[in-house]
Amino acid sequence: MEQKDTSNSEKTAPISKVPHTYAILFAMIVLAALATYFVSPGAFERVEQDGRTLLVEDSYTPLEASPVTPFEMFQAIPTGLMDSAQIVFYIFLVGGTFGVILKTGTIDATVYSLIGRLQSKGIYLIPAMMIVFSIPGATIGMSEEIIIFVPIGIAVAKALGYDTITGTAMVSLGAMAGFVGGMMNPFTVGVAQSIAELPLFSGIAFRFAVFLLFLGSAIWLVVRYALKVTKDPSASLMYGFESGKQASAQAAPRFSGRHACVLAIIAVGFALNMYGVFQWDWYLTEMAAIFIIIGFLVGLTGGLGVNGMFTAFTDGMKMVTFGALVVGFARAILVVMEQGQIMDTLVYQLSNWISVIPSQLTVIGMFILQLIINFFIPSGSGQAAVTMPLMTPLADMLDIQRQAAVLAFQYGDGIMNTINPTSAPLMAFLAIAGIPYLRWVKFIWKLVVIWFVISAIALLVAVALNIS
Repeated sequence: MEQKDTSNSEKTAPISKVPHTYAILFAMIVLAALATYFVSPGAFERVEQDGRTLLVEDSYTPLEASPVTPFEMFQAIPTGLMDSAQIVFYIFLVGGTFGVILKTGTIDATVYSLIGRLQSKGIYLIPAMMIVFSIPGATIGMSEEIIIFVPIGIAVAKALGYDTITGTAMVSLGAMAGFVGGMMNPFTVGVAQSIAELPLFSGIAFRFAVFLLFLGSAIWLVVRYALKVTKDPSASLMYGFESGKQASAQAAPRFSGRHACVLAIIAVGFALNMYGVFQWDWYLTEMAAIFIIIGFLVGLTGGLGVNGMFTAFTDGMKMVTFGALVVGFARAILVVMEQGQIMDTLVYQLSNWISVIPSQLTVIGMFILQLIINFFIPSGSGQAAVTMPLMTPLADMLDIQRQAAVLAFQYGDGIMNTINPTSAPLMAFLAIAGIPYLRWVKFIWKLVVIWFVISAIALLVAVALNIS
């Protein structure tokens, strides 16, 4: 990240040298292929029960070696994309719809309208904006898209006497709290539950309760910091280093009746999707269809016209290309392990290692493992595609609910989004705001600890309550 102040000693150049996510995934594909030559293959017996494929305990049997050739390894990539096509295209279609929503200017107008109504009340604007941004984070997994709102948050914060970090945090942490809470996040919970063969968005009430804790603690941190900066400007972590960009007040769009109609369409569409999932057993195909309908209605109501609507739709799909295709590449790792018949061997060994942990804390071990993996695979959907095929049978063998395994992935992935230097969205909004990475760490580390504790307690409660 380029620094605006050359006199500042903090450098972030080494962060930019972290390997590309696809490079890491390809390296894992190669390692998986090499492992088929050295790891003893084996398999568990499997049975179908209540629509789920379960491993039969104590049925692991060694098999004859079947190493994967180099050409088969490369074939695993298109095979992985085809195997995960339903998830990949679902992500594309959700992204396309969000692109249409963005193009109508409804989100911008809503945010500016909120600013206009609460600007005179100062500190109340922080929780209001964080709540607003948490909603798309929790429902459509808004992550990279928050970047465009960072300058708005900074302009508002400075107008109220706060600093760049406050403005950046009240936009980004609101969305991140929603993302980690993820009641209907299609990119994390949706992908993980589909792999774990769980009903889509099951356990939503439990997730919502924990989401409130994530959001409440984030609001507390930002408000507390903002009040401290107001009282003593030298307490700002950006003191002497303010370089954030401000949004022009003249560019503020006016909230119109058309924007209200767009919001109504989105609300009805989301409600219909939720009802369909829980009452009609809808899955990704039906939900994707509703998102397409939302996109069409929003585009026409928002005044984009047919051509403008489809241009915005394709632009939205471009925004999620990285994350969507990561799922297919991650799936290729599983394809290689299945062809070499070593996946069950890894599950068997992992179960032996984790079984030494007290049974009540086993889910915490899975959670910590997800925290570590996120550093190397910062994409939520990609991490789900890599880890859940292993964590699902592992949870069965350790007598842990699959829902708890999904929660361990969800929280492990989400928490790291706030501090992980390999996260592209995080580094992008820090670059736009002009916040050095180490100063952000000084601000955020307390929240990371709080979220870690909340997650650990939530996981133990989920296991105790047998959340399914």
